[in-house]
Amino acid sequence: MRRELGAVLSPSRSPRPPRSESQANLSPPQVSGLLPSRSNETGQLRWRGAVGELAGVYSDPVLAAFDLEFYESEALSRRPLRVGWNVPFEHVPPVRQFRWPKGGGSFAGWYYATTTGAHVGYESWLERDRLILLDADPEVVGIASQPFWLHWYDGTRKRRHAPDYFVRLADGRGRVVDVRAGDQIDDAAAASFDATGRACEAVSWEFVRVGVPDPVLMANMRWLSRYRRRRCGRRQDIADLLVKVFDEPVPLRAGAAQVGDPLVVLPVLFHLLWSGVLAADVAGRLLDSDSLVHTAGRR
Repeated sequence: MRRELGAVLSPSRSPRPPRSESQANLSPPQVSGLLPSRSNETGQLRWRGAVGELAGVYSDPVLAAFDLEFYESEALSRRPLRVGWNVPFEHVPPVRQFRWPKGGGSFAGWYYATTTGAHVGYESWLERDRLILLDADPEVVGIASQPFWLHWYDGTRKRRHAPDYFVRLADGRGRVVDVRAGDQIDDAAAASFDATGRACEAVSWEFVRVGVPDPVLMANMRWLSRYRRRRCGRRQDIADLLVKVFDEPVPLRAGAAQVGDPLVVLPVLFHLLWSGVLAADVAGRLLDSDSLVHTAGRR
């Protein structure tokens, strides 16, 4: 994993600003750095603007080896990787349906992501847990599940793979995420992940294969995710008081009691922890009444 989310609620995390209606409707191609431009001197495919790195060369054999298949205007469209890499994949629907087989061992569903204001699909609880961590990550501004089929030829037969998630980062970069526990990776899955990694490298996307997150971190993040919706933070008067109380580290329950009735105050407190306004050690121990809470940037 590139970056465990042990620091999600640590002092180094910047609070995620509230999303306005204009942000919710922003089309990624309008963001500087997401559209490719070709250099007349080198024929190289680069990011427009200061964001990102060299994406590749049109004649690069890796770019020629892969195709992307995704939904466009409600119909499947297939393009070479060198042409389709700049599609805003964080907004496309899944390329295959999520299924709930009777008696099956997986648990599919839809997770409401506050990052996007939309539901994102998952096919297992492990994928659901990863969605929670992505939703809490302030670097993440867009998420889509199974955004495309990646097609390639492995020298013997045609292959395809649908990555679990495409993530758009705040600086415009793309990240492809596959979720699979380490002990569940067979030869076919390993080959798919290797091919996906090579394709992503060719267009300057990040690729990560993530497994089972730390159990303490995940238990805390599951709890806080229950308070992720904006309605939990509507009481701005309570939020302001909590920020003042926790300007210095104070035990969670004691600080909440200073503000008012815990039944009213605690949902706001947990929402502020989720959004990064307040911070606590969510990786080292399970949150409880004695957990020290402080404003982000303080210890």
